[in-house]
Amino acid sequence: MAFPYSLLRPLLFQLEAETAHNFSLRALKSGLLLAVSNAPDPILKTRLFGLEFPNPVGLSAGYDKNGDVLDALAGLGFGFAEAGSVTPLAQDGNPKPRIFRLPEDQAVINRLGFNNRGLETAAANFGNRRKGFIVGANLGANKLSEDRIADYVTGMRRLAPLADYVTVNISSPNTPGLRALQGKAELEELLGRLMAARSDMTATGAASFPLLLKIAPDLTEDDKADIAAVALESGLDGLIVTNTTITRPETLRNVQKGETGGLSGQPLKELSLSVLKDMYRATSGKIPLIGVGGIQNVEDAYARIRAGASLIQIYSAMVYKGPYLAADIAKGLAACLKADGFSSIAEAVGVDTPLS
Repeated sequence: MAFPYSLLRPLLFQLEAETAHNFSLRALKSGLLLAVSNAPDPILKTRLFGLEFPNPVGLSAGYDKNGDVLDALAGLGFGFAEAGSVTPLAQDGNPKPRIFRLPEDQAVINRLGFNNRGLETAAANFGNRRKGFIVGANLGANKLSEDRIADYVTGMRRLAPLADYVTVNISSPNTPGLRALQGKAELEELLGRLMAARSDMTATGAASFPLLLKIAPDLTEDDKADIAAVALESGLDGLIVTNTTITRPETLRNVQKGETGGLSGQPLKELSLSVLKDMYRATSGKIPLIGVGGIQNVEDAYARIRAGASLIQIYSAMVYKGPYLAADIAKGLAACLKADGFSSIAEAVGVDTPLS
């Protein structure tokens, strides 16, 4: 894109990482960034969850935690965006500093801890957005909650009528004990209560909505099998694969590599891709997957689709490559599909991950 991010990046990197993040939100909200089309080629249109996405490149949760810039995000070339994570009660998150750039590794470590202004602020922002751009609500649980599943039910009831889909985030490594909800018994209870609440909502007049689950990359083979089985049994609409990792590859070079938190960016790519393939096989391709984690360019995005993802999401790569990365990837994906003889995204999904 014709945007001098290579000139701006050194200046942004002079700022502390979270300060730069907040500056970018203010820039979007003030309209400083020129809008581009989020539908560069009709071949990129894909229908999923009853929704029509103009292109398959989405913004991952974590950037717009409160839904402050939902309208502006559509102008960066995204086919959809996910806001959050939102918890029922506002919370400050973990002490600062809590975001660390690893430039040599094209990576980020964060230990934010679900910092957000709570459900009512998010609801106001979701309710005031312009319709037409697909937006998902990513839900979290409060750190001190005595019933975290109830937090997810509360969040779903409040935000689902205002969003196009809802994601349940039980895979953040920065809220102690949260990932335990990925265990089979815990997940059965979580999804059982959510599905029951969704049935109550639709029975009383609410519109139906897709419910997705975001999982961690740090899973055993048994974990993956259990998640797939519970997802299939419960009627879950989709899985987002994956969140950040608590592992630290030996290849990391930056001096901040030992900081506590979730690692995202380039070093997560192979791990996330591997888990995506495993979940595509484990679900026999019956549950739509959204691939996220370490996607840096069109080649990574296309590999994720061919591995089994119907949609993809990016975030950390934008720190290094600028705000219009989604538009660049979307344009490149159209070229890849045509070069390989596909007429749609759906035709390419999973071609590199045989199910038998």
